[in-house]
Amino acid sequence: MTEHMTGFVSFVGSGPGDPELLTLKAVARLQSADAVLFDDLSSAVLGHARTGADLVAVGKRAGRPSPTQAHVSQLLVEYAQAGIRVVRLKSGDAGVFGRLEEEIVALRAAGIPFEIIPGVSAASAAAAAAQIPLTRRLSARRVQFVTGHDVTGDLPEQRNMAALADPDATTVVFMPKRTFPALAESLIASGLSPDTPALIAENVGHPDQSLTRSTIAELAARLQAGFSGKPALILYGPLMDAE
Repeated sequence: MTEHMTGFVSFVGSGPGDPELLTLKAVARLQSADAVLFDDLSSAVLGHARTGADLVAVGKRAGRPSPTQAHVSQLLVEYAQAGIRVVRLKSGDAGVFGRLEEEIVALRAAGIPFEIIPGVSAASAAAAAAQIPLTRRLSARRVQFVTGHDVTGDLPEQRNMAALADPDATTVVFMPKRTFPALAESLIASGLSPDTPALIAENVGHPDQSLTRSTIAELAARLQAGFSGKPALILYGPLMDAE
């Protein structure tokens, strides 16, 4: 790692929440950082930060007051411009629906060097917790990650329904609770069986994680009736009913 007078930023994926899933490189960066800007869902690993480091909460959670992305990016630049070592701690893997690109653009514009340290994705952790693989040689040879909402909080209008309704793919929907009923309706209208196995994983990697197996139709009906504020993933496809 090359350090400059302008400081250095390490984007660190903290994994889904279980501190034991943190990588050795991530631990090393946390232990040497002068400042850690962290998301809400990554706070469980802050015990690895060195004593005296600035710990700054910059998390964004749907439906809750949170800093704008522009503010977070500017804050990251300002810390690095002080000539210190900064960790930007993001939950799961920083490159998967973690708003990583916006912050990279800000650092590049300011001429600040950085690195990206991958973390265990919540999708992989959810599958592992359910004791199932994400792929199968003959019937699930493709995995796709999609977001459950766009910048407005609604289901994205531009959706590749042929891909999303592929019965031979494993699909993982991030941030799905509010919009999955509408997505399920579109999936069924596009030819996917309402009995397609589905799994909702809540608080993955935390002591109170829960895994519930269902079907896309049953899960959509359940979420239509109401849901908790716990962070969740929904996985659907041929492997979700594997025991």
